[in-house]
Amino acid sequence: MNLIMKMLAAPATVLALWAVSAQAATNDEIAKRLEPVGQVCVQGQECKGMEVAVAVGGGGGAKTPDDVIAKHCNACHGTGLLGAPKIGDTAAWKDRADHQGGLDGLLAKAITGLNAMPPKGTCADCSDAELKGAIEKMSGLK
Repeated sequence: MNLIMKMLAAPATVLALWAVSAQAATNDEIAKRLEPVGQVCVQGQECKGMEVAVAVGGGGGAKTPDDVIAKHCNACHGTGLLGAPKIGDTAAWKDRADHQGGLDGLLAKAITGLNAMPPKGTCADCSDAELKGAIEKMSGLK
């Protein structure tokens, strides 16, 4: 019986020591563990501590029409996939522009998506001006 008591006492001692050390955490340590992992920043408003993250992300430079076309438009508009007007086929682009309200109408459809084309043609971080530049370059319309 004495052996059983010794075997039960050792884990109980370890558990008691762990409980005492766990309670030794200060309020500052607890607050540090409960801090948010990140924060949401709105473009154009001050967001302290996020300057480095923005610079590292590389989200500052404007994309050229060629960059946007190569990365987001060429897959469909290069081949005419699913009826997309081909790059450089000014007649097909002009026909669409006439039905959609000119370049601004084409831009509006590119932003919201059209048929099989997703909104912004998969370029979610493109500005309206960057999309318009890509449309002008692909269509040959100004």
